[in-house]
Amino acid sequence: MIRTFARATLAATTLFALAAPAFAHATLEVQEAAIGSGFKAVLRVPHGCGTEATHTVRIQIPEGFFSVKPMPKAGWDLETVTGPYQNTYLNHGTEVAEGVKEIVWSNGNLPNEWYDEFVFRGTFADTLEPGKFYFPAIQECANGEEAWIDTDETGDMPAPSLTLVPAASGAGH
Repeated sequence: MIRTFARATLAATTLFALAAPAFAHATLEVQEAAIGSGFKAVLRVPHGCGTEATHTVRIQIPEGFFSVKPMPKAGWDLETVTGPYQNTYLNHGTEVAEGVKEIVWSNGNLPNEWYDEFVFRGTFADTLEPGKFYFPAIQECANGEEAWIDTDETGDMPAPSLTLVPAASGAGH
C-alpha cells in the first residue's frame, strides 16, 4: 500500500513538473489550424513580468497570416500597426497587399495573480507549408517585459505557436 502511494505521488509530481512550464508561457488556445483557412487566435497570458502587472500586450503578425482583425478588450486601448505584405493574398476574390503587422493592447491592467486572453482573427495563406507557425508576443510591465519571441523549440521564451496542417480536400469558402 505504501509502495503504491509513493508511486502515485511520484507520478503526480513528475506530471506536474512536466506540465508547469507549459502553463508559464504565453500560448495559443488552439494548437492546430488548416492551411488556407480562417482562424480565431486566443492568446493566453498567464502572468506578469516577475510580480508586476502587465499593462501592454503586443502580437507580431507573421507573413502569411492576413486580413487580421483584433478584438477590443474592455479596459484596454487597441491599436494596429499596418504595412505592406511581402506577397499578395486573395480575400474573397480581392487581392490584399497590405494589412495588420502588429496588434497592441495597452493601458490595461493584468495583475500577476491573474491570467487573461487576447483575441484576433485572420486567414492563413494557402501557400504556407505544413509545420509550426509562430506569433511572437511581448508583455510590457512597469519595469520590464516578457518577450515570448523564440521561434525554435529550445528557446527559453517560446513564441506562441500552432501547427499548420494541410486543408481537407473540398474545404474552403
